[in-house]
Amino acid sequence: MLQTKPLYDHDFNLWVAAQQAALKEHRYIDLDLPNLIEELDGLTKRDKRALKSQLRVLLTHLLKWQYQPQKRSSSWQASIDNARVETVDILDDSPSLRNYLPEILSQCYQFARKQAAKETHLAMDTDCPYALEQALQDGEE
Repeated sequence: MLQTKPLYDHDFNLWVAAQQAALKEHRYIDLDLPNLIEELDGLTKRDKRALKSQLRVLLTHLLKWQYQPQKRSSSWQASIDNARVETVDILDDSPSLRNYLPEILSQCYQFARKQAAKETHLAMDTDCPYALEQALQDGEE
């Protein structure tokens, strides 16, 4: 049967292997440039989404920790620690994303504020009370 779908659409893993082989062997004519470009763009977006997600989790739990000291638990501390570690791991792999953090801090904080307020039924500051370095700093809250 004649294969009418491009390899990219038919078997992604095989497509990646073929693209790696073409690059290693300097067979640039065999590269699927449109799909390679799309995948590279997707990798950048994936890392930014992951960073944003971890920052939201971190800020949410920091707020709950701050506003409900009587409910502090080891699971909250573990969640804060995990979000910090994941954030640092992303930044270690892609240090240039550190420049993206100030850009998303306010947006992430607004999400975290709403989430923490829903969970605690408490009003939260509208302005982020944490500096980036303070939020990312490892230690007991």
